[in-house]
Amino acid sequence: MQLRLHKFWALSLLVAFVSSCAPSNEKPNILWITIEDTSPHFIGCYGNEDAKTPVIDQLASEGVRFTNAFSTGTVCSPSRTAIITGVKTYKTGTGNHRSAIAVPEYMKGYPYYLQQQGYYTSNNKKTDYNVGDEKAYTAEAWHECADTAGWWNKAEGQPFFAVFNFMDSHQSRTMTHTYAWYKKQVLTKLPEEERIAENDFDMPPFYNDTPKMRKQFARVYNSLKLTDNKVGALLQRLEADGLKDNTIIFFYADHGEGIPRGKTNGINLGYRVPFIAWFPEKFKHLSPWGTGGVVTDELVSFEDLAPTVISLAGREIPKHMTGRTMMGRKPSKEAEHLVLSSDRADNGIDMVRTVTNGKYVYSRNFMPYLPEVRYIRYMEISDIKQQMRRDYEQNKLNDVQKKLFEARAHEYLYNIEDDEWELNNLVNDAAHQELLSDMRQLLKKEMLESRDILLMPEYELELLADSIPPYEYRLGADYAIDEILESAWLAGDRTDDALVKQINNLSHANQIVRYWAAVGLCSQSDDVLKRYEEEIKQAMSDDYAPVAITTAAIAYNQFADENAEALIKDYCMHSDNNLALMAIHYLMYVDNKMPFVDTVKASRELEGRDYNPKAAAVDFLGSLGLMPNNPSYRQ
Repeated sequence: MQLRLHKFWALSLLVAFVSSCAPSNEKPNILWITIEDTSPHFIGCYGNEDAKTPVIDQLASEGVRFTNAFSTGTVCSPSRTAIITGVKTYKTGTGNHRSAIAVPEYMKGYPYYLQQQGYYTSNNKKTDYNVGDEKAYTAEAWHECADTAGWWNKAEGQPFFAVFNFMDSHQSRTMTHTYAWYKKQVLTKLPEEERIAENDFDMPPFYNDTPKMRKQFARVYNSLKLTDNKVGALLQRLEADGLKDNTIIFFYADHGEGIPRGKTNGINLGYRVPFIAWFPEKFKHLSPWGTGGVVTDELVSFEDLAPTVISLAGREIPKHMTGRTMMGRKPSKEAEHLVLSSDRADNGIDMVRTVTNGKYVYSRNFMPYLPEVRYIRYMEISDIKQQMRRDYEQNKLNDVQKKLFEARAHEYLYNIEDDEWELNNLVNDAAHQELLSDMRQLLKKEMLESRDILLMPEYELELLADSIPPYEYRLGADYAIDEILESAWLAGDRTDDALVKQINNLSHANQIVRYWAAVGLCSQSDDVLKRYEEEIKQAMSDDYAPVAITTAAIAYNQFADENAEALIKDYCMHSDNNLALMAIHYLMYVDNKMPFVDTVKASRELEGRDYNPKAAAVDFLGSLGLMPNNPSYRQ
């Protein structure tokens, strides 16, 4: 009998020991804390000693801090669309800010798959998804999507996936809205001892270091301090509800800092985000890095988030999601590089594609005639942007600061370990030519293999989406990606060989090839364009509107052509918002704007105008001093 008791207790101890060591099958709660418009450059745990972010810093000291996490877009709706679909926007066609592009029916928002695993899914509350019928898409993904949503509405014992989005570091606080509005929304909500004064930080060197600029830039630090306070309050509620010990926490920003040259701009400052993962004791085995202040330089992209949480919930990952599973029982192999993208933001048309390995960032600007701080109405209303433009016009900026307002190089290569603020472009550096070539080829390979559908002008993309999701169309033979990319790849190349190819491509059978030939010519020098005046004028009669508009803009600016002027005026008044935006967009960068003033005014007032051409119209008029630059004139 005594022997049997000994065996019983020994067996019980063994079972208890094995149970304590074995991974639990219990599903973890998952809390996502998303903040707005923030680069790691301005967070304490990422090395900024001037920042006051103790809550975020503590989360990092107890969890895992990622130094190489990147948004797949540089403005909110593309980045959030990549997150919700788990697919990069240059595959789905959803990269243009606040568009509405159909995705395939089977491409559900990732919380839908968590619901199938028994999770209660809540979003508090921002969506901003660039998908057709966003309302229905959102309803299918979330049990609850509102400013009252949270884990507190789940059933007893039900695992939850909860997202909380804090707006306090949004660009509206840090730059675009008036200083009085910022004081009310941010500064007065901070005790005096928590405020960051205007001389208590280092200014980024691409800004003029003046008292007026410092007054505006202090908004970044104070907005982040208020954000940190609110994150702390949320974590206290989680703990008070007795749920922290069962919850994995993710903290990250939706893209880079909401300041001129950051957000909307396809460089590291636009893409890189703070990213922290925190694991409770019982789920530490799901972290391949360990915990307790671990720092990893592993590359993370937003397309990795959906497959990661679906895997944590115990479900098979849908085939259309090709991102990595970062953690869990079967983490994927680490990525060697990432490909990122930046496209239209509000009325600011653009296209940038980027490759990074964490140490270097290579960006290709497909519209290099545009400056880094191009005209975007939502940014033009800000005091800081207006001050920068005044300083530029009054020749108060140094060479680094002036570059923000001048045409870009068509390629950037930055060593972001040694050059935090991306001031030294290494494209022409002899020691980096092999790396430059490798990154070029990586980018081109990815654009071809993914069949980057955003090479289509937005006008064409929306026409296409009426009949077939661009994600699916791009896979068919009708999408001539090889020829299209070859034409687009010439943009910014000022060699004679590239110029001749662009001129020849103006008569190519494929209209998208012709479009990119025209866009490429926008970056050619004035003297060489004059040699091809006849070919450019002939292209103005192209039956594909984006080609006609683009070549008309060149012909007007270079040759003062009256037919070109009339054609641009016609398209400014066009009922299609994308074509009207394109026409007004080009006018922002011509030398003589005055003949178009009355037309642009009339275009803005047309019935059916959406935000983007109206915003472009106000930027055009504002640049001529014909309309105040303040929040009441956003449209």
